[in-house]
Amino acid sequence: MGLTKSEIFTPKQNKLALVLKALAHPARIAIIQHLVKAQACICGDLVEELGLAQATISQHLKELKNIGIIKGCVEGTSVSYCIDEKVWQQVKKEFEIFFVAYSIKEGCC
Repeated sequence: MGLTKSEIFTPKQNKLALVLKALAHPARIAIIQHLVKAQACICGDLVEELGLAQATISQHLKELKNIGIIKGCVEGTSVSYCIDEKVWQQVKKEFEIFFVAYSIKEGCC
């Protein structure tokens, strides 16, 4: 049996691709932006803020939790979501390395 395509790439490349895939939806970008601004919120806050159904918001939160960029803490009968600072810093570092490594050069098209 042949290799799966992900096996030919480094773990860092695969992780960055998973993060980008999870962030590649405007609703998830909006959720992250809201969490950065508000520091923490519950799903109902996001429903009001974004105007999407609760089930839709929950699915997007699940995807963001799967990559670890957000975390949830039970507060009474609700879950309060916030940015996971440790993962946020790791992702930020990877993006900085990714974009800083390139320098503009003359001669391409």
